[in-house]
Amino acid sequence: MMNSEKTAVILVNVGTPDSPSVSHVRSYLFQFLNDRRVIDLPLVPQKLLVNGIIVPFRAPKSAKLYSELWTPEGSPLIILSEALKSKLQINLGEEYDVFLAMRYANPNLKDLLGIIEKKGYRKLVIFPLFPHYASSTTGTVYQRVMEIVKKWYVIPEVRFVGQFYDDPRFIELFRDRIAQYDLNTFDHIIFSYHGLPNSQVNKTHPGIDAKHCICAESLPDHGRFCYKATCYETTRKLASSLNLEPHRYTTSFQSRLDNNWLEPFSDETIIDKAKQGAKKILVAAPAFVTDCLETIHEIGVEYQELFEKHGGEKIQLVESLNNQPGWIDLVASLIRV
Repeated sequence: MMNSEKTAVILVNVGTPDSPSVSHVRSYLFQFLNDRRVIDLPLVPQKLLVNGIIVPFRAPKSAKLYSELWTPEGSPLIILSEALKSKLQINLGEEYDVFLAMRYANPNLKDLLGIIEKKGYRKLVIFPLFPHYASSTTGTVYQRVMEIVKKWYVIPEVRFVGQFYDDPRFIELFRDRIAQYDLNTFDHIIFSYHGLPNSQVNKTHPGIDAKHCICAESLPDHGRFCYKATCYETTRKLASSLNLEPHRYTTSFQSRLDNNWLEPFSDETIIDKAKQGAKKILVAAPAFVTDCLETIHEIGVEYQELFEKHGGEKIQLVESLNNQPGWIDLVASLIRV
C-alpha cells in the first residue's frame, strides 16, 4: 500500500534520558525544564532557575535514580512503549504506520515528523499518552507538533487524540489492574497522580482558585480541562467501580518541585497513614499508562522506604496498562474514530 493511502500514527510520551549518565540526564532535563509550558515563569527568571540551579543540582541526583531503574535493555519507559507500538501496529493493520516519539530526548519528535513529511501520508494522528489534559503534557505535544507541521508545504489531515480519562473502557481497564489485588488485605488505597503547580491549574479556570474548588467532591462545569478536577473525577469513577467506601481511599499528587503544587502530597499521605498504624497500602497511578521512573522507582522504591521508616510494612504498586491487550484495543479504537 502506498504511503499516500495510509495514516501515520505517532504515540507520544514525555521522555527519558538516552542513558542514566549524568550528561544524558542533564541534556534531558535541560530540554524538559526549559519548555515554557512546563515551567511557565517569565523567560529570564525561568532560564536562571532552570539552567543555573535546577538542572546542575538535579542532574546527578536524577542520574542515580535512573541508574537504579535502568535495565540491560534500556529504559523501562522505552521498552514498554516500543512493545505498545509493535502490538498496536498489528492491531491497526497495513492501513496505518505506527511510530513512537518522546516530547523530549529520543525518539525525537521533530526528526520523526521530518520522516513522515517526506513519505507523504494521507492522514496524521497524534496520540499523547496522557489520560488527563495538562498544558505541560498534552498541551506541549500539541504545540510542538503544530510548530513543526505548519512549515510543511503539503499539510495532510491532522488529528489529535484528546484526554480519555473518562472513557468507560479506560476506567474498566485500570479497575481490573487494581482488582488483581485483594483490596480487603490493604489498610488503605492511594490514587496517586503526577503533581502540577497550582498556578498552572488556575490558568485553566481564571478567577477560580484550585485550592478552594469543589472538584474533590464533584466535577464542576469549569473542570473539563482542569487537571486537578479530572484526576479527582478519575478517582471517583474507579472507586465507584471497585465499590470502595470514601474512608478507604485517598487522592494525592506526587513528584512536586515545591510546596506550591497540588495537594495533598503523596509522600506526606504515605507518612500520615503509616503514623496512623497502616501496615499495607495499595498505590495506583492512573495518570500513567506506561510504567516509568515515577511509578517503578518513586512509588515502588522511594515510597516503600518512606513507609517503612514511619512504621509501615508494604507499599504495593499497581502495574500500569503498559501493553495489555485491552489497552491496545482501546488505543486502536481511539485512533480509528
